[in-house]
Parts: sequence; structure tokens; C-alpha cells
Amino acid sequence: MKHTLPKLNLILIAVCFAIIVIGFALMVGAPSGEEYNPDIFSFRRITLGPMISLFGFVAMIVAILYRPKKK
Repeated sequence: MKHTLPKLNLILIAVCFAIIVIGFALMVGAPSGEEYNPDIFSFRRITLGPMISLFGFVAMIVAILYRPKKK
């Protein structure tokens, strides 16, 4: 079965998907609930997680458009 994308592109897409999942996992945490929880404004949830997810989405575009050099 022939794929539209080469094997290298599929591997890069899988890696980018894992990076996106890690970014979303970093944004998850305990809910605020009835009482105020200041952890909802932590650096990990507000800055680090979204930046990693954004990097994963941009890398996904590059992984899809990447064309290996022909020999």
C-alpha cells in the first residue's frame, strides 16, 4: 500500500502529535472548586503548556510540508 506521505513525514507527524499532547497535559491541573486555588495561574499552566502546544502545531505544519531530498 502506497502512502501519500513518505515514512519520514509520518514519523515527524507522530512526534509532533506527542509534543502537542504533552503541551495539553502540562495545562491540566486540579480544578479551582469551591475555594480559590492560586495554582490555576501557575507558569506551567499559563505559559509553558501553551507554548509547547503552539510549537507542536507549527512543527506539525512543517512535518506535513517537508519534502525529503531526492537522490
